Amino acid sequence: MPRLAVLGYPVGHSRSPVMQSAALAELGLGDEWSYEAIEVAPDAFEQRVRAMAGEGFAGANVTVPHKGAALALADELSETAREIGAANTLVFTHNGESGEAEEAVIRAENTDAEGLLRALPGPSRDRRALVLGAGGAARAVVWALLREGAEVEVWNRTELRSRHLCEELGGAPVAAPDQSAYELIVNTTAVGLAGEDPFAELPLSQDGFAPEQTVVDMVYGGEPTALLRAAEAAGASTVDGIEILVQQGALSLEIWTGRPAPLDTMRAAARG
Repeated sequence: MPRLAVLGYPVGHSRSPVMQSAALAELGLGDEWSYEAIEVAPDAFEQRVRAMAGEGFAGANVTVPHKGAALALADELSETAREIGAANTLVFTHNGESGEAEEAVIRAENTDAEGLLRALPGPSRDRRALVLGAGGAARAVVWALLREGAEVEVWNRTELRSRHLCEELGGAPVAAPDQSAYELIVNTTAVGLAGEDPFAELPLSQDGFAPEQTVVDMVYGGEPTALLRAAEAAGASTVDGIEILVQQGALSLEIWTGRPAPLDTMRAAARG
């Protein structure tokens, strides 16, 4: 039975297991494939991943804070993952006939970038965008938006990280962004995941959104986040973390199984 998993720290909040399990069942693979959540601390990540191919895993999704580490340990990289400098999808294959763990080949992919673009309500060309955060998800967002022709600025609490990201990928670091100046705002940070007030942690004000803006929050939960509630109240278009999860997860599933992903089934399962 091929096994799949999502690796994170923490990972208990992830909707990936219920979403991907529903998709596998819809595809008629539910009796053959399985999908689980594995919580693994950063210092144990590489050892855990290298053991997975010998335990029957065909692949894994990777979430906070492991996307950079996933890229670093891979034997092969997709061009997208290489350019972004982060991976959210791993594929395990084997050299030779024995299928032993030491013959495993780990390939790193990135579906975050294309997943974001598919989730947005319209094209990004010539739009001014603010990306909040400088981790693996932010790298994918910046890379995707720049390739689409957007003008991108990046804010991070630690300014050195946003400067380094922009030096590597493009865009411009910004220390004090003017919220009203952007047509697209994307929060890639984990602020809000543990109930934090985003307006206390991020350079945004609750009443600073406008109807012509699109606001994306990669954090998700049972209800819209405080960030998205404020944006919706101002008339802005919003995209929540569940839709991002569905789109990138569908692309990962297609890589592993070679089958078209059932988006409606995945969306319904992820939203519960």
